[in-house]
Amino acid sequence: MRRLVSFIIAATTGLALVLLAAPTAFAQPPTTTAAPTTTAAPTTTAPATTAEPTTTAEPTTTAEPTTTAEPTTTGPATGPTNDDFANATVINSVPFSITEDTSQATFDPSDPSGCSSNGSVWFAYTPSSNVQIDADTFGSSYDTVLSAWTGTQGALSLIACNDDFSGLQSKISFQATGGTTYYFMVGRCCGDGGNGGGSLTFSVNQTTPPAPPGNDNFADATPITSLPFSDTEDLSTATTQASEPSPSCVGLQNTVWYAFTPTTTGSVTARLDQFGAGLGAYSGTSLTNLTETGCSQYPYYQFVTFRAQANTTYYFQVGAWCCEGFGPVTFHLDVTPNPVASFSFYPGDPSIYDTVQFYDTSYDPAGLGFSSQAWSFGDGATATGCCPTHQYKQDGDYTAELTVTTTDGRTASTSQVVQVHTHDVAIVQLAVPNSAHVGQTIAVNVYVANKRYPETVQVDLYKSIPGGFQQVGSLTQSVPVRPPGGTSTRFAFTSTITQTDGTTGKVTFKAIATILDHRDALPADNELSSTPVRIT
Repeated sequence: MRRLVSFIIAATTGLALVLLAAPTAFAQPPTTTAAPTTTAAPTTTAPATTAEPTTTAEPTTTAEPTTTAEPTTTGPATGPTNDDFANATVINSVPFSITEDTSQATFDPSDPSGCSSNGSVWFAYTPSSNVQIDADTFGSSYDTVLSAWTGTQGALSLIACNDDFSGLQSKISFQATGGTTYYFMVGRCCGDGGNGGGSLTFSVNQTTPPAPPGNDNFADATPITSLPFSDTEDLSTATTQASEPSPSCVGLQNTVWYAFTPTTTGSVTARLDQFGAGLGAYSGTSLTNLTETGCSQYPYYQFVTFRAQANTTYYFQVGAWCCEGFGPVTFHLDVTPNPVASFSFYPGDPSIYDTVQFYDTSYDPAGLGFSSQAWSFGDGATATGCCPTHQYKQDGDYTAELTVTTTDGRTASTSQVVQVHTHDVAIVQLAVPNSAHVGQTIAVNVYVANKRYPETVQVDLYKSIPGGFQQVGSLTQSVPVRPPGGTSTRFAFTSTITQTDGTTGKVTFKAIATILDHRDALPADNELSSTPVRIT
């Protein structure tokens, strides 16, 4: 058996133990190589049987696979596998249901807009035949928005969209064509550009489609024989003819048709009740020669109103573009109500010195607005436009009238009596003595003239004090028009001269007259100050 020689090699980096197989010449080591007995200890740690395990230490380098643990921390941040349209989960058979975590789902800039795409995930299904597809997110833990699309990424067409069908969960139903791939996008309500979701439960099923509505095709348009008219059709079973026109304000699917031929000329208004339903109105005789007369996308405030000519047939196309539109939709057609004419003016108590401002406050319930306003002010003067002004030359009661005309020719008129009454009083004299002494009570007489109407007038009397005026008294009395025996009405006051007045050496009185219950047309002459009363 060969012997092993141990060498202890000192190095600047530390100590290393090297085990070498000794050659034959070293079988009997010289005595000079006998290491100190203190170094013999390492020989006890180097049995031949333990030297080989040092080569098995290499497996410790396999600890590197621990770096594969990183996916456990970064995996959720990458989102679900169907986060992108290109990786949509393919549904091979129905009924289908899946629950997945979409909390790390992201928004993709290529996602279509129009039905929330926050934290979107995608599914794809291609039915083999024409069927009705029902899809929902019932059981999900967050507020979902569900939509269905056809086409290619970046060029998708909306088939159906729903938010909050039941609580915060969504459901859509639509007629599917065999061989066409339908893409389902589930997003978090509401909007686009956001990330995140929750626990999503998504289900798809298909049924044999029910028959479409009887007025599904243009040729089978429901005739409207009298107004008002209302009808409800379930658009989820409706189809769209290949040659149907698209209204200028909205693209429609799942359409039905109505036809109306008035016997007299007049304005009609068409409207819908459901958000997501749209409306187009046309004249013509076939799908290929229709001319649009009106269009509506938003049913709550956008009606279709136009002037229908007698004995001309008009067609109404009702269809879906989103949300509630893919379910039961109610269509209304009625004679357009006349506008409601009204106006206001300021001031409400004009005088001959006022320029009166008139305002048209009329309302059109059909929402078309007005093309003209014609005014008559009751004194022979007229004007046009929304907001004219007028000055009356004499007092009197004038009947002002406004006639408004809508853009489709409907008219309405209204009138109001404008009472022009010029109320005007004036203080023409403030009589005081030339002098007085401390402790003396003096008479102060205020004379008010009135030339137009009997008035009730309040006169407030003030006297001067250092730094301003102090009220002495107030009197209210009737002031007739040019009282007999004089041209004014006297308001009699008294005032006692005080020590303060004496210290000042003089006192001045000021009177202010106010007409009660009316506006004074010329208030500048309602105030007058006396000559100073010298205090002796």
